[in-house]
Amino acid sequence: MDNLFNRVIRAAMLDAEFYKEAESDTSLNQEALIVVAIVSVAGAIGGFIGGLIGGSFGSALLGFIVALVMGIVNYYIWAYVTYFVGTKLFNADVDAGEMLRVLGYASGPRVLSIVSFIPCIGWLVSLVGSIWALVAGFIGSREALDLDTTKTIITVVVGWLIVTVIGFVVLGVLGVGGMALGAAGDLLGGR
Repeated sequence: MDNLFNRVIRAAMLDAEFYKEAESDTSLNQEALIVVAIVSVAGAIGGFIGGLIGGSFGSALLGFIVALVMGIVNYYIWAYVTYFVGTKLFNADVDAGEMLRVLGYASGPRVLSIVSFIPCIGWLVSLVGSIWALVAGFIGSREALDLDTTKTIITVVVGWLIVTVIGFVVLGVLGVGGMALGAAGDLLGGR
């Protein structure tokens, strides 16, 4: 666990040498996924607490499940889209496993989303974590893709935009379901 923590810190410190190591070390596949899972659980907890504060248990629970699942799904989407764009558009010499490893570790700063429920500043801290993870994702992708800065920026931004659009669509659909679940809970609870 000590090694995991040290690697996450190096990744969060934007250590390009670490990303080069992670890119080539296939033994880190599981650990990169563990980082994503921990970050997703942290975000789900923050969302759950926020849901409890601002709504009903049903909508908070739905928010927890959605945040947990989307945190992991978005990781895979971003890694595979980045891989696809990098290889098809810019002929990068990378495999999907390399992208999964570097982007898994790059997601570490998103752990800050655990405080998203704190009024006035929680969203800001969460946003800082997301931007930090995006910058870390750029550093990791640049090392894995072996592209220049401009091509890496294009690749990362395209991947990030696709993940963001998919996230908004899913959250929009599930948001309506969450409101219905909350309303049903209010009706059943006699409010």
